[in-house]
Amino acid sequence: MCLLHLPPRVTSAWRVCIFVFFSFSLHTFSTDSREAGFMSSKREISRRGFSKLTTWLGIGKQSPAEKTFPILKGHPIAAEHAEGAVEAARASETTTTKTLKKEFKIYRWNPDHPSTKPFLQSYFVDLSTCGPMVLDALQKIKSEHDSGLSYRRSCREGICGSCSMNIDGTNTVACLKPIDPDVSKPAYITPLPHMFVIKDLVVDLTSFYQQYKSIEPWLKKKKKSAKDGKEHRQSPEDRKKLDGLYECILCACCSTSCPSYWWNPEEFLGPAALLHAYRWVSDSRDDYTNERLQALTDREQKLYRCRTIKNCSATCPKGLNPASAINKMKAKQLLSAAGQAA
Repeated sequence: MCLLHLPPRVTSAWRVCIFVFFSFSLHTFSTDSREAGFMSSKREISRRGFSKLTTWLGIGKQSPAEKTFPILKGHPIAAEHAEGAVEAARASETTTTKTLKKEFKIYRWNPDHPSTKPFLQSYFVDLSTCGPMVLDALQKIKSEHDSGLSYRRSCREGICGSCSMNIDGTNTVACLKPIDPDVSKPAYITPLPHMFVIKDLVVDLTSFYQQYKSIEPWLKKKKKSAKDGKEHRQSPEDRKKLDGLYECILCACCSTSCPSYWWNPEEFLGPAALLHAYRWVSDSRDDYTNERLQALTDREQKLYRCRTIKNCSATCPKGLNPASAINKMKAKQLLSAAGQAA
């Protein structure tokens, strides 16, 4: 203890006590250091093991969009749009931007003031204090600028389909749409097209849900399973046939982008309802396949009003292909009709 210098008036007893105290402290510090080093080694081993595991599972192989917006994992179309936003953001980092405020032009209409025509209202949002998605901007506008702004939203994860709207000319869900970082261009947000507007960005989806209900979207059995109370089993091969069908979140982006649906909304079921109809027609556990196909042709416009324009597939935020499902169901219906005729 060469650093221990005590004044002469301190007794030898005190010298002993202080010496023991410092010795114990140094021993504790040394022990803690060894334990800290051991824990650090454990963390490093765990980190390396987890890194190898994620590489093996393919989790670590993420695109720039998925790293920037983890919420987009599993949403191929939204991730594709996000790639462009990420690249634009990187390009903007190389230039000096005077301001980060972006203009959002939002459709406004209040039924309490019917004499006032619909209009676009401008809001300016500081992107440096806002989340990356359009829904984040809407939340910020509602909480900080205009509490009267009306729109639907719920899960913020691309699961519920509530926040569907038209953003910069494309139907999508606001929670999966990244904000364009180019502040020189305003963002235009309007309701889903060709729908009755209740207020601002909220549209009336009553007819849309009635059409969905009409296809009876539930499992129908003609007789009870041999094992009463048990689940209806399905082979992995038959289950795989439902991929790309059951994931629909009923956001109505596809139906409201379809010209055939605009022209005949009372007759044509629309891409969303027909996609779900094909999902149940394709389910091996369902016993009413022929009856479902027959019900789609009791009025010709229900199914065959589709003109294969494919706006539905281009705009689906989940990356589904309703146009392909409709074409396959037409083929199934024709085969079913031919079989019954024979």
